[in-house]
Amino acid sequence: MNRRNFILKSTVGGIAASAFPNIILAKKHKVYSTALIGTGWWGMNILSTAIASGSCRVVAICDVDQSQSAAALAIIKGLTGNSPKVYGDYREMLEKEKPEIAIVATPDHWHALPAIHALKVGCNVYLEKPISHTIDEGKAIVAAQKKYGGTVQVGLHRHAAPHNIAGMEFLNSGKVGDIKMVRAFVDYNYGERREQPDADPPKSLDWDMWCGPAPKHPYNPGMHPKGFRDYLDYSNGMCADWGVHWMDQILWWSEEKHPKTVYSTGGVFNENSLANAPDWQTATFEFESFTAQWEHRRIGGSKTEKHNIGVYFYGTKGTFHMGWLDGWTFYPSAKGAQEVHMNHTLHEPDQQNIPELWQNFIHSISTNTKPVADIENSQYATNMSLLAILSYKLGRSVSWDGEKQMITGDEEAKGMMRRAYREPWEYPTV
Repeated sequence: MNRRNFILKSTVGGIAASAFPNIILAKKHKVYSTALIGTGWWGMNILSTAIASGSCRVVAICDVDQSQSAAALAIIKGLTGNSPKVYGDYREMLEKEKPEIAIVATPDHWHALPAIHALKVGCNVYLEKPISHTIDEGKAIVAAQKKYGGTVQVGLHRHAAPHNIAGMEFLNSGKVGDIKMVRAFVDYNYGERREQPDADPPKSLDWDMWCGPAPKHPYNPGMHPKGFRDYLDYSNGMCADWGVHWMDQILWWSEEKHPKTVYSTGGVFNENSLANAPDWQTATFEFESFTAQWEHRRIGGSKTEKHNIGVYFYGTKGTFHMGWLDGWTFYPSAKGAQEVHMNHTLHEPDQQNIPELWQNFIHSISTNTKPVADIENSQYATNMSLLAILSYKLGRSVSWDGEKQMITGDEEAKGMMRRAYREPWEYPTV
C-alpha cells in the first residue's frame, strides 16, 4: 500500500459528498451495488461514507428494527435522491439482491452468519469488528473467504489512519529501541451502569430475530439500541469493542501474530445483573519475544494520567504512545531529548477514519489485492480479545496454538471456542 494515498491535506468531517475532498483517489472506479445489514448509528456512518465516496449505489438496507431502517432510508434519500429496498431478513435480501458489496454492521452475535452468507452469494464484505462473537465463528468466516473468494475488509479503521500509519513507521524505524512490553488500555470513568427494568419490545422491533442464534432474554431497553456491548451473550465487552482496535495495533507492529498464553481477570459492580460484561478487566498475553497487557476500567477516572486510551510501547530508548484523539507521541528517555508528536487525522462524526478504510476497500476490490484490514489478520486481533474474555470467564490462563487456531491442554476452555446456537440457527461450518 502506498502511504501517499492516505495523506490528507487537512482533517475534515461530515457525511455529505463534499466532506472528503482531500482523499486522493488513485483512479476512477466503478460504482458497486451495495447493501447494508444493520442500519443503526455505526452502520449509517459507514454507508454515508460509502455514498460520499461515489463508489456505491445503495440497492437495499436490512434491519430487524423498522424504526431504524425508516430513519436510515430518510438519510439515504436525502443524500442520493434514491430509495433502496427495505428488508427485515438479511437472507431474503442477499438472495434477491445479490449486491456486489454487503456491509455487515450488526451487533457482534450477528456478524458471522450474514458475513458468510454474503460471501456465498458472491458479495465483497465490509465487516464490522470484532469479526465474531466466538473463536470458531471467526475461523468459519476466514474459511468462507478462502472458499468463495471476495474481498473482506474489517472495520478496524485505525489501520488506515494517516497518523497510525506514520506512528507505525516511527516504531519500526528503531527510534524507540528494543520493545519488550506493550500495554493497551481504555480508562474511562463511566461509573456504574444504570439498571433498567425489562419491558415489552417496541412494536417496530422483531426481538426474536434480534436475538437470533444467541440466547433469547426478555427485552431490555439497555440492550437495544447500542447497549448490547454490556451483555456477554451478545458481545464480549469493552475488550472486544475498544480492545480489538488496539490488539490490531500491537499485531501490526509485531512480526508475531499469536500469543502463547493468555490470562485475564476483572469484575462487575453488580453480580446479579444480566449486564455482565466486566466493568474492569486486565489481561496478559505472553508472546515469544514480548509481553502485552490489556486494561480497561469504568472507575477511577484518568485525570492523574496523561493518556486514557491507546497503546504504550515501552522501548530501550523511550516510550511511544499510540493514541486516538491525542494522536501519537514519543517520550525519549535520553536526557534533554525532545518529544516527538503527531496530531490525529480523524473525521467527524465520531472521530474515525472510515473514508480511508473505505477507499482502500474499493481499491482492493478493483485490483484484487488484499485490503489493509483483511479478514485473516483481523481474526488474529479478534482472537486476542476473545481469548481474554474466555480466560476471564474461566478464571484461569489458557494456552493457545496460533498455527492450529486451538486452545491446548484444557478441554473446558477448548469447548468455549464455540457455543450452542438457539434453534433453528445452525453454527457456521464451511
